[in-house]
Amino acid sequence: MDAQYKPHETERDAQQFWEKNQCFKAVEDANREKFYCLSMFPYPSGKLHMGHVRNYTIGDVVTRFQRMQGRNVLQPMGWDAFGMPAENAAIQNRVPPAKWTHENIDYMRAQLKALGFAYDWDREFATCDTDYYRWEQWFFTKLVEKGLVYKKMSTVNWDPVDQTVLANEQVIDGRGWRSGALVERKEIPLWFLKITDYAEELLADLDKVDWPEQVKTMQRNWIGKSKGVEMAFDIADHNGDAFEPLRVYTTRPDTLLGVTYVAVAASHPLARVAAEDNPALGAFLEECARGGTSEAELATMEKKGMDTGYRALHPITGRQVPVYVANFVLMEYGTGAVMAVPGHDQRDWEFATKYGIPIEAVIADADGNAPDLSQGAHVDYGPLINSGNFDGLDFEAAFDAIAAELERQGHGEVKINFRLRDWGVARQRYWGAPIPVKYGPEGQTVPLTDDELPVALPQEVTVDASGSPLKKMPAFYDLGDGWTRETDTFDTFMESSWYYARFCCADNVEAMLDERANYWLPVDLYIGGIEHAILHLLYARFFHKLMRDFGLVDSDEPFQRLLTQGMVIAETFYRPTPNGGKEWFNPVDVEVKRDDKGRPISATLIRDGQPVEMGGIEKMSKSKNNGVDPQAMIDRFGADTVRLFMMFAAPPEQSLEWSDSGVEGANRFLKRLWRLVAEHLEAGTPGALDLAALDGAQRELRRKTHETIKKASDDIGRRTTFNTAIAAVMELTNALGRFDDTSPQGLAIAREAVEACVLLLSPITPHACHALWQKLGHSTPAIDAAWPRVDEAALARDSVELVVQVNGKLRARLEVPADADKAAVEAQAMAAENVQRHIEGKAVRKVIVVPGKLVNIVVG
Repeated sequence: MDAQYKPHETERDAQQFWEKNQCFKAVEDANREKFYCLSMFPYPSGKLHMGHVRNYTIGDVVTRFQRMQGRNVLQPMGWDAFGMPAENAAIQNRVPPAKWTHENIDYMRAQLKALGFAYDWDREFATCDTDYYRWEQWFFTKLVEKGLVYKKMSTVNWDPVDQTVLANEQVIDGRGWRSGALVERKEIPLWFLKITDYAEELLADLDKVDWPEQVKTMQRNWIGKSKGVEMAFDIADHNGDAFEPLRVYTTRPDTLLGVTYVAVAASHPLARVAAEDNPALGAFLEECARGGTSEAELATMEKKGMDTGYRALHPITGRQVPVYVANFVLMEYGTGAVMAVPGHDQRDWEFATKYGIPIEAVIADADGNAPDLSQGAHVDYGPLINSGNFDGLDFEAAFDAIAAELERQGHGEVKINFRLRDWGVARQRYWGAPIPVKYGPEGQTVPLTDDELPVALPQEVTVDASGSPLKKMPAFYDLGDGWTRETDTFDTFMESSWYYARFCCADNVEAMLDERANYWLPVDLYIGGIEHAILHLLYARFFHKLMRDFGLVDSDEPFQRLLTQGMVIAETFYRPTPNGGKEWFNPVDVEVKRDDKGRPISATLIRDGQPVEMGGIEKMSKSKNNGVDPQAMIDRFGADTVRLFMMFAAPPEQSLEWSDSGVEGANRFLKRLWRLVAEHLEAGTPGALDLAALDGAQRELRRKTHETIKKASDDIGRRTTFNTAIAAVMELTNALGRFDDTSPQGLAIAREAVEACVLLLSPITPHACHALWQKLGHSTPAIDAAWPRVDEAALARDSVELVVQVNGKLRARLEVPADADKAAVEAQAMAAENVQRHIEGKAVRKVIVVPGKLVNIVVG
């Protein structure tokens, strides 16, 4: 065997073997336990980044480990291919989005294959494939028929230049992120899925899945179940105008007697009527229409409002309170109207203070007195004051009593509400799946029939910044006889909400899913970033329940276990620019001087030798130019080195700090492992293992081998802490390096340890281990080898080392028989010379023995 590790040759040979023998092809087998491992699929942006590599390496390690446990595994890969980045690239590069997308897919697929990931490539698809989204279109028409879809006018962020709806994140300082145009609040018709019909089940079923508690909490908060009171504020007569009562919802009915005004959204019907003969109010409504829509913006923006001139009647006291239009109230949230209690809500207090509205206390402070409201609202719970018959009641009692009074008067009722809103699935963009609906000459809205599907997206188009080209293509939307086709496309969350199920039967051209989906689902382990903890995961759970209710799947949840991997972070370097900005430099272009502990002291740009500023450790990103190209690392060190570093540098859930020296260290270890196997083979032929004839050193190495197997099995299989599993194998290789016994029995013990190292590392560094397993004389490839089993008898020890403490301080170490009883351990500990010195002349109050670990002698 050549003792020189040649990663590129080794990796080429292993990948050719796997492909030739279709090693990763998944076939359903009812007689075997299945394991479906899935990593969130990538957007084909052009190149893999290190976050991708980390995510997919984690999944691959788990998949290969589960295969070695004897399970029937599925690990597929595809492409989340629709979305705005392709349109932006089309505008910048003057290339159709389809061409740009498929070229990127081809490049990134080659990168994934170079990393040796065990994907069943026969199941690959891109969400922009007509064969994929046609079933999404079909399912949408069935949802329409079942009444789970509706279309309504909705207020959106509208870019008048780009002629498109913008997400809140795409509105920067009130302007479109790309055009720079002032964004308008505009009402347009949009399609919605009734996710709110499933709110209760989405909340309850979080208890059925093994997910990080942080993610569950985020989903619970987003669904936002609350118990409150919905009540009606009648509108007092105003020049004969008649209005429906203002309906408001509150979770704090105990503060109802402190209402001093009501606020409505700028788009509320009452506000519009009030503005008809009030130009100043009309201008204010237009200003509000240009405001933000995100909850974060609403919380931080300056609170502004105007009195409509209308008065609302308090539902219990009949007292008249002013109705204001306020910029922090939106029609999309709740009822578009809120009751304002400035004494006990800080936002309401700020508004009331600004506009001179009365502020009244109706909740006592901790001492039972009226709180000081001069500096801010009193938001704590407490007994009611200044509330008539309700004075003295605590929150619970006041809630029930006030709710009962409102119900008695016909002005309110207790309701369970959810923060969750129905899912708007329509986008006024081109690069997405067309919504399968047509409109008739008499205003009909009709879902397309099966015979009219799929609606294929035209691919040879010119995309510019003037809106979707579909709206300018009569060949697409004009169906004749006055019928037109919908030109909106689906939100790309639609495609990513069911792709995991389609992987189970991606070759079926006759149906959306078939019985194979029930064999593989739910996904046993789903891996992806915490940034998808809310919307993607929530929509996928909802979609799964829809498919269940249509008989397409028989499980309640799509993902049984979730692992959210941390970010990949790296050092950043920059120089200030004359305009006050920063020019960022890639770490590979910077030379860093470090102290003896590896901490950076100074940095210079290699090309000019001049200093650069150190910007700290941040997530790898294009904006900070601190990304490391995975391909460059593969070309330099090989895929196994990259995989090993990724798994060794940090536990999956934590951020991973990129380190060139860490990558080099991983490469050195693989070279050492390769050399270790070569030297073992050169040492001779092992004899038959005779466990009864082992000497002390041989028993010690064998114990170390099986301790390592036990630890790595638990670390990878249960804890998914790959770094500690790798560290254990490294310790075993160190023990092998110190083991100098070339007798037939010694070589037999070493062979067992060497093979354990190779198999335990094979999920992590599969190419090298594929080759080493062959070198060790096995005809069965490592990919088909079983995971090593622990011999519990090998773990037994003749003696154990104990720490002896006196009053908690280390005073001695003892070697005691493994089967020594407590009395014998105590006696040996007390007799130790250094222990005697520290207890001499003192009273022994207690002796604590922790079997196998320590003895603590407490003296006074």
